[in-house]
Amino acid sequence: MSGPAVVFDKVSLELGGTRILDNVSFRIESGALHCIVGANGGGKTSLIRSLLGQMPHSGQIRLEGESLGPVGYVPQVLDFDRNVPMTVRDVMALLTQRKPAFLGSSREHRAGVDAALKRMGVLEKELRPFGGLSGGERQRVLFAQALEPAPSLLILDEPCANIDEPGARIVEDVVLELNAKGVTVVWINHDWDQVRKLAHSVTGINRKVMFHGVPSEVLTWAEPKAMVS
Repeated sequence: MSGPAVVFDKVSLELGGTRILDNVSFRIESGALHCIVGANGGGKTSLIRSLLGQMPHSGQIRLEGESLGPVGYVPQVLDFDRNVPMTVRDVMALLTQRKPAFLGSSREHRAGVDAALKRMGVLEKELRPFGGLSGGERQRVLFAQALEPAPSLLILDEPCANIDEPGARIVEDVVLELNAKGVTVVWINHDWDQVRKLAHSVTGINRKVMFHGVPSEVLTWAEPKAMVS
């Protein structure tokens, strides 16, 4: 079963009198591995947060599909107080279950969390303080929480930005595995080679849609220049 198609229809966003997004329209097909690229400050993260319902915007954002399953989201960083005494397992419980974490987890949920942590190579860190992990280890945990429950739509905001090379390879492998099962992937990505290698389609954003299409057709030697409006 394929994940949903994602439709951005004339999406605009203004904050403090500054236009962040201007009439953005494009479609991500069901089951696609789609990358969003662009210059820093060009509105990519704001677009993703609008998709998640976290930012006010005009226009429409729609998910289209016969059955809409869970949405997994991996932020670039997690804003938290490192002094809060939470273990990796505490963080997973907080982020992956609906009931309060202090009420505990079901056996089925714990098994899913274990599998996600193991897949990301951090199961042995489960009782470590989350704030004591390295940046790359924290990012692996954040990716693991997006895998439980299994998503039909996976949204990634530069998940490899603060991760080491082995971690980046794990991320690539997991994304490809999920996408092969029909999961729609929306990935903000700054690695042009990775985009060319993995993406089915790509959209360039700099307040507006600068280009949209198949990577081999729209990405050229001049792509950094193409992002300047």
